[in-house]
Amino acid sequence: MVSAAEQLAANLNFGAFSKAEELKKRIWFTLGALIVYRIGTFIPMPGIDPVAFAETFRQNSSGILGMVNLFAGGAIERMAIFALNIMPYISASIIMQLMSSVSPKLEALKKEGEQGRKQINQYTRYLTVVLAAFQAYGIAIGLEGSRGSMGSVVLDPGWFFRMSTVITLVGGTMFLMWLGEQITARGVGNGISLIIFAGIVAGLPSALIGLFELARTGALATPLLLALLVLMLGVVAAIVFMERAQRRLLIQYPKRQVGNRMFQGEASHLPLKLNTAGVIPPIFASSLLLLPITAAQFSQGGAGGSHEWLNALVAALGRGQPLHIVIYVAMIIFFAFFYTAVVFNANDTADNLRKYGGYLPGIRPGQKTAEYIDYVLTRITLVGAIYLAIVCVLPELLIAYAAVPFYFGGTSLLIAVSVTMDTVAQVQSHLLAHQYEGLIKKAKLRGATSRSGRR
Repeated sequence: MVSAAEQLAANLNFGAFSKAEELKKRIWFTLGALIVYRIGTFIPMPGIDPVAFAETFRQNSSGILGMVNLFAGGAIERMAIFALNIMPYISASIIMQLMSSVSPKLEALKKEGEQGRKQINQYTRYLTVVLAAFQAYGIAIGLEGSRGSMGSVVLDPGWFFRMSTVITLVGGTMFLMWLGEQITARGVGNGISLIIFAGIVAGLPSALIGLFELARTGALATPLLLALLVLMLGVVAAIVFMERAQRRLLIQYPKRQVGNRMFQGEASHLPLKLNTAGVIPPIFASSLLLLPITAAQFSQGGAGGSHEWLNALVAALGRGQPLHIVIYVAMIIFFAFFYTAVVFNANDTADNLRKYGGYLPGIRPGQKTAEYIDYVLTRITLVGAIYLAIVCVLPELLIAYAAVPFYFGGTSLLIAVSVTMDTVAQVQSHLLAHQYEGLIKKAKLRGATSRSGRR
C-alpha cells in the first residue's frame, strides 16, 4: 500500500512549485547568496603580483594545492579574499566534536538542548578565527618566500602585508561562515555544504571543455574519454544507491486497551542508513589532511635548508602518494565510525523504544536492545566506510598512476551528488508541507461552508 505522504510526494509538479511562494523566496535567497560567494572568489587580495603568483600556482597545481583550489572554487588560483574558503570552520567543527566526546563540560552542554548547542556553536566560531588566523599567517609567510622567473609574488613584503593578509583571509572565512548560516536558516539546504558544492561545480564546465579539447587534439584517446564518462556516471549511480541504502529493524508494539476498546499491536521499522555519516568523513579527512600543509606548498620553491622538511612533507602527502592514500583512507574510516557514534546513540534509542512500549522481536528491551542495535550499526557502518574509501580513493589512483585527467576527485564527486540529493529532498519536503497546508485550508473552508448551509 502506498501511504498518503508518498502519493502526495509523487504528485509534486511544477504547478505545486509555482504556488509555493515561501519556497520560491528561499530558493532565490539561496541562489543570491551563492552568487555573492562566487563574486568573492574573483576579488584578489592586495599586495600580490598576479602574474608571478599565476606562475607559482601552475608549478604546484598538480598536488595538494590543486585539491584545495577545487574546494575553494578557484579562489586560491586567483588568491582571492575567499582563498581559505570554509575549511577552517570545518576543521573547528571537527575539533569541537572530538572535544565534546572527551570533555565532561562540553558533553553536558550538548545535553542542554538548543541553548547548549548555541554555546558550542559560539565556541566553534572562536576556534574558527584562531585556525583561520594561523593558516592565513602561514600563507602570508609562504607567499613572501615564493619567487619565480617573473620575480617575487609579494610586491612589498613585511609586517603590513602579513597583517593585511591575515585580516583579509580571516574576514573572508568568517563572512562565508555567516553566509552559510543564513542559507541554512533562510534558504534551502545546508549552507556550508552548498558553499562547498558551489565551489566544486563552478569548475565543471571549463573542465569538461578541456577534456573534450584533449580528445579533439588527440592527446586523449576517444575510447578513454568514453570510458571516463561511463566511469563518472557509474560512480554517481553507485553513490545514489549507497546513500539511499538502509537496514530496517522490525519494531513491534504490544496490544493496548483504551477504555473498552482493544487496539491491535502495531509494527514499524527503525531505519539505519548504510552511510549514517554522509559526506562528513571525507570532508573532515580532507580538511585535516590539508591543514598542516596549507602554507607549506607555497614554500616549496623557497631557498635554504629550513624548507627541506616542508618540501619532503608536501611530496609525501601529494595526491596519489602511498602515505597520502593510507592516511586518507584511515581518516575516512575513523570519521565514519566517530561521526556515526556522535549522531546516533544506541542507548538513547533503546530507552525511547522501551518508554513507548516498542521492542525488537526476540531481543530483550533495554541494554540488550542497545547492544543489538550497536552490533548492527557497527557492521553496516563498516560497509559504508569501505564504500566511502573506495569512492574517494579510486579517482586519486586513476589520476596518479594511469595519468587520467579526471577532474572530479572522489570527495568532490561524493559531495556534489550528496548535497544535490539532500537539497532536492528539502525542496520536496517544503512542497509536501505546502500541499498539506492547502488541503487543511480546503477542509476548513468546506467545513465552514457546510455549517453555514445547514443554518
